[in-house]
Amino acid sequence: MAYIKDIRALVGHQPLIMTSASGALLNESREVLLQERADTGDWGFPGGYMEFGESFDQTVKREFKEDAGIEVVPIKQLAILDQNFYTYPNGDKVQPINAFYLVKEEGSKRSQPKPSETTTTKYFSLLKEPPKLFNDQHQQMWLILKEFIQNK
Repeated sequence: MAYIKDIRALVGHQPLIMTSASGALLNESREVLLQERADTGDWGFPGGYMEFGESFDQTVKREFKEDAGIEVVPIKQLAILDQNFYTYPNGDKVQPINAFYLVKEEGSKRSQPKPSETTTTKYFSLLKEPPKLFNDQHQQMWLILKEFIQNK
């Protein structure tokens, strides 16, 4: 987060291209784990922005642990999403380039998600309407995952 704050101190609310990675973790019932975001109260796939020097794989692993308290490994890249734009409530504008992965849990050790990032986590059925998702990119990820599961 310090990396983003440092950049924002230099550029203000100017639009930025930001790289990120998100993951979809399914349970035995093929429901997907989502996080309720602490910043907006919306739901989304655990994930976030890359730190300098990280790969997409490393980012999704770190972010999933921070957002959901679960250690995961990426098993399949489902998409690269690069045509979304978002303005945060504080006015920061981004074009997030997101690597979206299907992930599996690694080990049984779980920890508490960062309270500054996540209010709670919950599994949702892909056969029902999703909860209010964070932005269009998360809506696209929901549809990509749903299609992937249906075609599997």
